[in-house]
Amino acid sequence: MGRKLQNGERLRPVDLARGHGLSTQAIRNYEEAGILPAADRTPHGYRTYTPLHAEALRAFLALVPGHGHRTATSIMRAVNEGTVDVAFRLVDESHAQLLADRQTLQAVASALRDLEPTPASEPIPASEPDAASGHGGTFIGPLAAKLGIRPATLRKWERAGLVCPRRDPLTGYRVYDEADVRDARLAHQLRRGGYLLEQIAPLITQVRAAGGLEPLEAALNDWHARLSARGRAMLSGAAELDAYLRERG
Repeated sequence: MGRKLQNGERLRPVDLARGHGLSTQAIRNYEEAGILPAADRTPHGYRTYTPLHAEALRAFLALVPGHGHRTATSIMRAVNEGTVDVAFRLVDESHAQLLADRQTLQAVASALRDLEPTPASEPIPASEPDAASGHGGTFIGPLAAKLGIRPATLRKWERAGLVCPRRDPLTGYRVYDEADVRDARLAHQLRRGGYLLEQIAPLITQVRAAGGLEPLEAALNDWHARLSARGRAMLSGAAELDAYLRERG
């Protein structure tokens, strides 16, 4: 809003809405959701708001980019109900989730850095009995040996969707092509970093959707930028929430 509001000043829904590009219905919805304190009513039943409501609206709109609409709503509702500790816990949970997301990003980026390409002159060898079958890939034993894991581990990863080898039509053996080897190596790095299979699976899916590791690096840069923006938005939201808490007294 263009000017500083004075204590005791009465505002209409449109006065709150106009400065934020909102509709008056949105203001009423926010009040009903507990985002804004309950409004007073005129003798004719019209809602009237105060500078406190304007502070609440600013706090909520500042919280949304960092915490999301649902959590921001819960934070404001908790404050307006007088359970400030609940609001602080919700803020803490959002920060903890942001930290977890940063750690996941760091683990993926670290795993990508550790994935040195297998030199073309030193391919992973095929299994002896099937070297002449024209499979165009490697079998489970040599791949497991290259990674320093057991074949049973690769079979477990397959059941979890981390690798998707095809079957040799002559032998029925699993055949891992270059993309499968890449996925297995990435899974191996993330498992060494302590990540669970169910946490790794969506990351492997992202690698496949990106068409490999190089496109994924661009996605990781975008992910990093979005996390940074979220962190900064949380700071802005905290400042506005603090201003609202001080206004409430």
